[in-house]
Amino acid sequence: MQETVSLPQATVAVLIPCYNEAITIGKVVDDFKRVLPSATIYVYDNNSSDDTAAIAKEHGAVVRFESRQGKGNVVRQMIRDIDADYYILVDGDDTYPAESAIDLLKPLAADQADMVVGDRLSNGSYGEENNRAFHGFGNNLVRRLIKLIYGFQFSDVMTGYRAFNEVFAKTIPVLSPGFEIETELSIHAVDKRWRIIEVPIDYRDRPAGSQSKLNTISDGSKVLAMILSLFKDYRPLALFSWLSVFFLVIGFIFGIPVVAEYFQTGLVPRIPTAILAVAFVFIGILLFVAGLILDTVVKGTRKQYELLVIQAYDEYRKKNKL
Repeated sequence: MQETVSLPQATVAVLIPCYNEAITIGKVVDDFKRVLPSATIYVYDNNSSDDTAAIAKEHGAVVRFESRQGKGNVVRQMIRDIDADYYILVDGDDTYPAESAIDLLKPLAADQADMVVGDRLSNGSYGEENNRAFHGFGNNLVRRLIKLIYGFQFSDVMTGYRAFNEVFAKTIPVLSPGFEIETELSIHAVDKRWRIIEVPIDYRDRPAGSQSKLNTISDGSKVLAMILSLFKDYRPLALFSWLSVFFLVIGFIFGIPVVAEYFQTGLVPRIPTAILAVAFVFIGILLFVAGLILDTVVKGTRKQYELLVIQAYDEYRKKNKL
Protein backbone atom coordinates (compact mmCIF):
# COMPACT_ATOMS: atom_id res chain seq x y z
CA MET A 1 0.00 0.00 0.00
CA GLN A 2 1.40 3.40 -0.98
CA GLU A 3 2.37 5.57 2.00
CA THR A 4 0.77 9.01 2.24
CA VAL A 5 1.34 12.22 4.17
CA SER A 6 -1.38 14.40 5.68
CA LEU A 7 -1.48 17.76 3.88
CA PRO A 8 -4.92 19.22 4.63
CA GLN A 9 -5.66 21.97 2.09
CA ALA A 10 -1.92 22.42 1.47
CA THR A 11 -0.65 22.95 -2.05
CA VAL A 12 2.43 21.11 -3.30
CA ALA A 13 4.48 22.10 -6.33
CA VAL A 14 6.96 19.66 -7.84
CA LEU A 15 9.67 21.67 -9.59
CA ILE A 16 11.57 19.89 -12.35
CA PRO A 17 14.23 21.92 -14.20
CA CYS A 18 15.09 20.17 -17.47
CA TYR A 19 17.65 20.33 -20.23
CA ASN A 20 17.46 17.55 -22.83
CA GLU A 21 15.72 14.95 -20.66
CA ALA A 22 13.36 13.50 -23.31
CA ILE A 23 14.37 9.93 -22.40
CA THR A 24 13.30 10.20 -18.76
CA ILE A 25 10.93 13.14 -18.25
CA GLY A 26 7.75 11.23 -19.12
CA LYS A 27 8.40 8.60 -16.46
CA VAL A 28 9.40 11.23 -13.88
CA VAL A 29 6.14 13.16 -14.38
CA ASP A 30 4.07 9.97 -14.27
CA ASP A 31 5.78 8.80 -11.06
CA PHE A 32 5.15 12.06 -9.22
CA LYS A 33 1.55 12.25 -10.42
CA ARG A 34 1.04 8.75 -9.01
CA VAL A 35 2.73 9.44 -5.67
CA LEU A 36 1.37 12.98 -5.22
CA PRO A 37 -1.90 13.08 -7.17
CA SER A 38 -2.93 16.45 -5.71
CA ALA A 39 0.39 18.15 -6.50
CA THR A 40 1.06 20.30 -9.55
CA ILE A 41 4.03 19.15 -11.62
CA TYR A 42 6.00 21.99 -13.21
CA VAL A 43 8.60 21.29 -15.89
CA TYR A 44 10.76 24.24 -16.92
CA ASP A 45 12.50 23.59 -20.22
CA ASN A 46 15.92 25.23 -20.32
CA ASN A 47 16.63 25.50 -24.09
CA SER A 48 16.35 21.78 -24.76
CA SER A 49 17.07 20.65 -28.32
CA ASP A 50 15.01 17.47 -27.96
CA ASP A 51 11.32 16.79 -27.21
CA THR A 52 11.52 17.29 -23.43
CA ALA A 53 8.80 19.97 -23.32
CA ALA A 54 6.37 18.15 -25.61
CA ILE A 55 6.72 14.86 -23.75
CA ALA A 56 6.29 16.53 -20.35
CA LYS A 57 3.12 18.25 -21.56
CA GLU A 58 1.74 14.99 -22.96
CA HIS A 59 2.17 13.39 -19.53
CA GLY A 60 0.26 16.15 -17.76
CA ALA A 61 2.93 18.53 -16.51
CA VAL A 62 2.63 22.30 -16.58
CA VAL A 63 5.39 23.23 -19.02
CA ARG A 64 7.14 26.59 -19.03
CA PHE A 65 10.37 27.84 -20.59
CA GLU A 66 13.45 29.58 -19.23
CA SER A 67 15.87 31.01 -21.80
CA ARG A 68 18.71 31.84 -19.39
CA GLN A 69 20.90 28.76 -19.42
CA GLY A 70 21.72 27.10 -16.13
CA LYS A 71 19.93 25.25 -13.34
CA GLY A 72 20.26 28.15 -10.91
CA ASN A 73 18.56 30.49 -13.37
CA VAL A 74 15.71 28.01 -13.78
CA VAL A 75 15.20 27.52 -10.03
CA ARG A 76 15.23 31.28 -9.46
CA GLN A 77 12.45 31.77 -12.01
CA MET A 78 10.47 28.83 -10.66
CA ILE A 79 10.42 30.32 -7.18
CA ARG A 80 9.40 33.70 -8.57
CA ASP A 81 6.58 32.26 -10.68
CA ILE A 82 5.07 29.56 -8.50
CA ASP A 83 3.17 29.90 -5.23
CA ALA A 84 2.68 26.83 -3.07
CA ASP A 85 2.75 25.77 0.57
CA TYR A 86 5.46 23.19 -0.12
CA TYR A 87 7.95 22.76 -2.94
CA ILE A 88 9.77 19.63 -4.07
CA LEU A 89 12.82 20.28 -6.23
CA VAL A 90 13.96 17.27 -8.24
CA ASP A 91 15.98 16.57 -11.36
CA GLY A 92 14.29 15.26 -14.49
CA ASP A 93 16.78 12.44 -15.06
CA ASP A 94 14.89 9.73 -13.12
CA THR A 95 17.71 9.23 -10.62
CA TYR A 96 15.52 10.08 -7.60
CA PRO A 97 12.50 7.92 -6.66
CA ALA A 98 9.21 9.80 -6.51
CA GLU A 99 8.16 7.63 -3.56
CA SER A 100 10.72 9.43 -1.38
CA ALA A 101 8.76 12.67 -1.84
CA ILE A 102 6.44 11.51 0.96
CA ASP A 103 9.38 11.27 3.37
CA LEU A 104 10.63 14.70 2.31
CA LEU A 105 7.23 16.30 2.89
CA LYS A 106 6.58 14.77 6.32
CA PRO A 107 8.92 17.06 8.33
CA LEU A 108 7.51 20.10 6.51
CA ALA A 109 3.91 19.09 7.18
CA ALA A 110 4.76 18.48 10.85
CA ASP A 111 6.44 21.91 11.03
CA GLN A 112 9.72 20.27 12.06
CA ALA A 113 11.82 21.62 9.20
CA ASP A 114 12.04 24.43 6.69
CA MET A 115 14.22 22.51 4.23
CA VAL A 116 14.45 18.73 3.89
CA VAL A 117 17.43 17.28 2.02
CA GLY A 118 17.32 13.97 0.18
CA ASP A 119 20.50 12.24 1.36
CA ARG A 120 21.89 9.80 -1.23
CA LEU A 121 25.11 8.99 0.62
CA SER A 122 24.21 7.62 4.06
CA ASN A 123 22.69 4.39 2.76
CA GLY A 124 25.44 3.85 0.17
CA SER A 125 23.12 3.91 -2.85
CA TYR A 126 24.98 6.77 -4.54
CA GLY A 127 28.32 5.01 -4.24
CA GLU A 128 26.86 1.82 -5.70
CA GLU A 129 25.03 3.44 -8.61
CA ASN A 130 27.16 6.43 -9.57
CA ASN A 131 30.11 5.61 -11.83
CA ARG A 132 31.26 9.14 -12.63
CA ALA A 133 34.81 9.83 -11.51
CA PHE A 134 35.48 12.35 -8.72
CA HIS A 135 31.78 13.13 -8.03
CA GLY A 136 31.97 11.48 -4.61
CA PHE A 137 35.28 13.21 -3.89
CA GLY A 138 33.81 16.59 -4.81
CA ASN A 139 30.77 16.06 -2.62
CA ASN A 140 32.94 15.12 0.34
CA LEU A 141 35.20 18.13 -0.20
CA VAL A 142 32.22 20.52 -0.20
CA ARG A 143 30.77 18.83 2.90
CA ARG A 144 34.03 19.24 4.79
CA LEU A 145 34.39 22.88 3.77
CA ILE A 146 30.88 23.69 4.98
CA LYS A 147 31.59 21.85 8.24
CA LEU A 148 34.85 23.79 8.68
CA ILE A 149 33.37 27.20 7.84
CA TYR A 150 29.82 26.95 9.18
CA GLY A 151 30.00 24.14 11.73
CA PHE A 152 27.14 22.12 10.19
CA GLN A 153 27.70 18.55 9.05
CA PHE A 154 25.69 17.72 5.94
CA SER A 155 25.56 14.10 4.85
CA ASP A 156 24.89 15.12 1.24
CA VAL A 157 25.30 18.68 -0.05
CA MET A 158 25.08 18.21 -3.81
CA THR A 159 21.84 16.24 -3.96
CA GLY A 160 19.28 17.54 -6.44
CA TYR A 161 16.34 16.24 -4.41
CA ARG A 162 15.03 18.46 -1.63
CA ALA A 163 11.86 20.05 -0.31
CA PHE A 164 11.16 23.36 1.41
CA ASN A 165 8.27 25.44 2.63
CA GLU A 166 6.92 28.64 1.11
CA VAL A 167 8.56 31.10 3.49
CA PHE A 168 11.98 29.56 2.87
CA ALA A 169 11.42 29.62 -0.89
CA LYS A 170 10.18 33.19 -1.03
CA THR A 171 12.99 34.64 1.10
CA ILE A 172 16.04 32.93 -0.39
CA PRO A 173 18.09 35.15 -2.72
CA VAL A 174 19.13 32.76 -5.51
CA LEU A 175 22.32 34.13 -7.07
CA SER A 176 23.72 30.98 -8.67
CA PRO A 177 23.34 30.67 -12.44
CA GLY A 178 24.19 26.97 -12.67
CA PHE A 179 24.81 23.77 -10.73
CA GLU A 180 26.05 25.74 -7.72
CA ILE A 181 22.40 26.13 -6.70
CA GLU A 182 22.47 23.09 -4.38
CA THR A 183 25.47 24.45 -2.50
CA GLU A 184 23.88 27.89 -2.27
CA LEU A 185 20.62 26.48 -0.87
CA SER A 186 22.56 24.47 1.72
CA ILE A 187 24.80 27.31 2.89
CA HIS A 188 21.92 29.79 2.97
CA ALA A 189 19.88 27.44 5.15
CA VAL A 190 22.77 26.93 7.58
CA ASP A 191 23.79 30.58 7.77
CA LYS A 192 20.24 31.84 8.33
CA ARG A 193 19.56 29.11 10.91
CA TRP A 194 16.69 27.48 9.06
CA ARG A 195 15.59 24.11 10.36
CA ILE A 196 17.23 21.39 8.25
CA ILE A 197 16.46 17.68 8.23
CA GLU A 198 18.18 15.09 6.05
CA VAL A 199 16.20 12.08 4.88
CA PRO A 200 18.00 9.04 3.39
CA ILE A 201 16.82 8.22 -0.12
CA ASP A 202 17.70 5.59 -2.70
CA TYR A 203 19.62 6.81 -5.72
CA ARG A 204 19.71 5.14 -9.11
CA ASP A 205 22.01 5.99 -11.98
CA ARG A 206 20.72 7.45 -15.23
CA PRO A 207 19.17 4.97 -17.66
CA ALA A 208 21.00 4.03 -20.85
CA GLY A 209 21.14 6.87 -23.35
CA SER A 210 20.68 9.61 -20.76
CA GLN A 211 23.68 11.90 -20.36
CA SER A 212 24.70 13.94 -17.32
CA LYS A 213 25.02 17.69 -17.90
CA LEU A 214 27.39 18.13 -14.97
CA ASN A 215 31.06 18.71 -15.80
CA THR A 216 33.12 17.55 -12.84
CA ILE A 217 36.01 20.02 -13.29
CA SER A 218 34.33 23.21 -14.51
CA ASP A 219 31.17 22.88 -12.41
CA GLY A 220 33.20 21.72 -9.42
CA SER A 221 35.37 24.83 -9.61
CA LYS A 222 32.21 26.98 -9.77
CA VAL A 223 30.90 25.29 -6.62
CA LEU A 224 34.17 26.01 -4.78
CA ALA A 225 34.06 29.62 -5.99
CA MET A 226 30.49 29.87 -4.70
CA ILE A 227 31.56 28.59 -1.28
CA LEU A 228 34.33 31.21 -1.12
CA SER A 229 31.98 33.97 -2.28
CA LEU A 230 29.33 33.08 0.28
CA PHE A 231 32.03 32.77 2.96
CA LYS A 232 33.00 36.36 2.20
CA ASP A 233 29.36 37.48 2.19
CA TYR A 234 28.18 35.57 5.27
CA ARG A 235 31.34 35.27 7.43
CA PRO A 236 33.61 38.19 6.49
CA LEU A 237 35.25 38.52 9.90
CA ALA A 238 36.35 34.88 9.88
CA LEU A 239 37.66 35.07 6.30
CA PHE A 240 39.52 38.35 6.72
CA SER A 241 40.87 37.24 10.11
CA TRP A 242 42.41 34.17 8.46
CA LEU A 243 43.92 36.33 5.74
CA SER A 244 45.11 38.82 8.34
CA VAL A 245 46.89 36.11 10.33
CA PHE A 246 48.52 34.84 7.13
CA PHE A 247 50.01 38.25 6.27
CA LEU A 248 50.97 38.97 9.89
CA VAL A 249 52.85 35.69 10.15
CA ILE A 250 54.76 36.44 6.93
CA GLY A 251 55.50 39.94 8.22
CA PHE A 252 56.85 38.59 11.49
CA ILE A 253 58.95 35.98 9.68
CA PHE A 254 60.64 38.75 7.70
CA GLY A 255 60.64 41.28 10.52
CA ILE A 256 61.83 39.40 13.60
CA PRO A 257 65.39 38.80 12.29
CA VAL A 258 65.63 42.49 11.37
CA VAL A 259 64.47 43.57 14.85
CA ALA A 260 66.81 41.07 16.54
CA GLU A 261 69.72 42.38 14.47
CA TYR A 262 68.84 45.96 15.42
CA PHE A 263 68.94 45.16 19.16
CA GLN A 264 72.29 43.43 18.71
CA THR A 265 74.04 46.03 16.57
CA GLY A 266 71.86 49.13 16.70
CA LEU A 267 71.71 49.07 12.89
CA VAL A 268 69.16 48.09 10.26
CA PRO A 269 71.32 47.01 7.32
CA ARG A 270 68.48 45.14 5.53
CA ILE A 271 66.22 48.08 4.74
CA PRO A 272 64.26 46.36 1.92
CA THR A 273 63.46 43.41 4.21
CA ALA A 274 62.34 45.76 6.95
CA ILE A 275 60.06 47.63 4.55
CA LEU A 276 58.63 44.35 3.26
CA ALA A 277 57.94 43.15 6.82
CA VAL A 278 56.18 46.40 7.73
CA ALA A 279 54.12 46.20 4.53
CA PHE A 280 52.93 42.66 5.30
CA VAL A 281 52.04 43.58 8.89
CA PHE A 282 50.22 46.69 7.68
CA ILE A 283 48.24 44.65 5.14
CA GLY A 284 47.35 42.16 7.88
CA ILE A 285 46.03 44.94 10.11
CA LEU A 286 44.04 46.46 7.23
CA LEU A 287 42.48 43.07 6.43
CA PHE A 288 41.39 42.61 10.02
CA VAL A 289 39.87 46.10 10.15
CA ALA A 290 38.08 45.42 6.83
CA GLY A 291 36.70 42.22 8.32
CA LEU A 292 35.37 44.10 11.36
CA ILE A 293 33.65 46.68 9.16
CA LEU A 294 32.13 44.08 6.85
CA ASP A 295 31.02 42.00 9.83
CA THR A 296 29.08 44.99 11.15
CA VAL A 297 27.42 45.42 7.75
CA VAL A 298 26.54 41.71 7.58
CA LYS A 299 24.99 41.80 11.06
CA GLY A 300 22.83 44.73 9.99
CA THR A 301 21.78 42.84 6.84
CA ARG A 302 21.04 39.73 8.91
CA LYS A 303 18.73 41.74 11.16
CA GLN A 304 16.89 43.08 8.12
CA TYR A 305 16.58 39.55 6.76
CA GLU A 306 15.07 38.31 10.03
CA LEU A 307 12.47 41.07 9.86
CA LEU A 308 11.75 40.08 6.25
CA VAL A 309 11.20 36.47 7.33
CA ILE A 310 8.82 37.56 10.10
CA GLN A 311 6.88 39.62 7.55
CA ALA A 312 6.78 36.64 5.17
CA TYR A 313 5.43 34.40 7.94
CA ASP A 314 2.74 36.97 8.80
CA GLU A 315 1.66 37.14 5.15
CA TYR A 316 1.63 33.33 4.92
CA ARG A 317 -0.57 33.03 8.03
CA LYS A 318 -2.99 35.66 6.76
CA LYS A 319 -3.22 33.99 3.37
CA ASN A 320 -3.90 30.61 4.93
CA LYS A 321 -5.97 32.07 7.81
CA LEU A 322 -3.82 30.42 10.46
